[in-house]
Amino acid sequence: MPCTRAATAAIRHFALLVALAPGFAWLPAAAADAPLTLAEAQRRAVERSRLPAAQDAAASAAREMAVAAGQLADPVAKLEINNLPVNGEDAFSLTRDFMTMRSIGIMQEFTRAEKRQARTERFEREADKSRVEKSLAIATIQRDTALAWLDRYYAEAMAAIVDEQRRAAATEIEAAESAYRVGRGNLAEVLTAKSALFALDDRADELKRRVHTAKIALARWVGDEADAPLAGRPRIDAIALDPHRLDADLAHHPDIAVLASKEEIAAADVRIAQANKRTDWSIELMYSQRGPAYSNMISVSVSVPLQWDQRNRQDRELASKLAMLDQARAEREDMLRAHAAEVRAMIVEWENNRERGVRYARDLVPLASERTQATLGAYRGAKAGIGDVLTARRNEIEVRMQALQLEMDTARLWARLNFLVPDINMESPVALTLTKDPL
Repeated sequence: MPCTRAATAAIRHFALLVALAPGFAWLPAAAADAPLTLAEAQRRAVERSRLPAAQDAAASAAREMAVAAGQLADPVAKLEINNLPVNGEDAFSLTRDFMTMRSIGIMQEFTRAEKRQARTERFEREADKSRVEKSLAIATIQRDTALAWLDRYYAEAMAAIVDEQRRAAATEIEAAESAYRVGRGNLAEVLTAKSALFALDDRADELKRRVHTAKIALARWVGDEADAPLAGRPRIDAIALDPHRLDADLAHHPDIAVLASKEEIAAADVRIAQANKRTDWSIELMYSQRGPAYSNMISVSVSVPLQWDQRNRQDRELASKLAMLDQARAEREDMLRAHAAEVRAMIVEWENNRERGVRYARDLVPLASERTQATLGAYRGAKAGIGDVLTARRNEIEVRMQALQLEMDTARLWARLNFLVPDINMESPVALTLTKDPL
């Protein structure tokens, strides 16, 4: 009996799986058709790009050099033959003359610890610079991917508007032809309506080209996913920047951080030049073998470079490195000011665009649509001509396209502001209250 129940349960499970199999077969297709969100596009773009890996390799190379730079110089092995006779009975004999010696030795330069430490720190700063450049690369990828995604999103939105108007224009042509057949209209109105439709067809073709171009631009970042349908656009009414502490925030901007790293590298070069003003010593130990009738010998020597002209060599080198440090510091400060001014201008433009967008959505677009509907109603009541309808519809298209173009410009500004630095949380950005003068 238990076996029978177990067999029955197994059969039921098998039947359930067979019944659900067609549904499971659709899962890969459904996943493949999943809308491409902006965040997902950015994630894929960062994964596909080779620039972060290149900067990782550069940082790894600098870290390896930092270890090497902290070591003493390689010892030098020496083999010598001294005082070898070249004429007479003892010519070219290694053992007959008491002065002839065969020597083997080793020489070691003892670089000062502070100098080796300065060289190590210099390459560590190089590694830091590569890490910052990786952040810059990621921020650039995220920003450019967002711009490409938004370009495609708004190109498709504009194409949808024109397509909607084309369908309405086709209906109006049918109405104009019907009116002409019953004697209520004239041929000129029919031709005018057809001309308007042809103009919309031409505009639709241009927008199709823009959509195709936008997909190509997006494919540069996300590959084959560029043809996937797009999800809804993200919120563009909040950014993760506070204008009141913009200078402090921009100090972490990757462009500024790269220049700050260059400044640190220049400072490390200054420390190396300062350390070079103190000489390093070299010690050499030599063992010399003479003929069997003579004693072997050991020699010890110490070598010290003579910095007899520090004023024109070591001091000049140090002055050069100090000047390069001043250059790096000035470039960083100037770029910080330039970025602050540029970002403030973008914030002002973004806020102004938002205000204008509200006006378009609240007033201009509804009025244009109402005018079209009113003119269409008048035309149906024989109180307006088809030309009036086409004029109203053309005005509505222009207003809606202007509103969409304004929203696109606002979204592009949002992307440039929101992705100044990598890894910004797009789900909960710091809200920025609209003000007339945020600066």
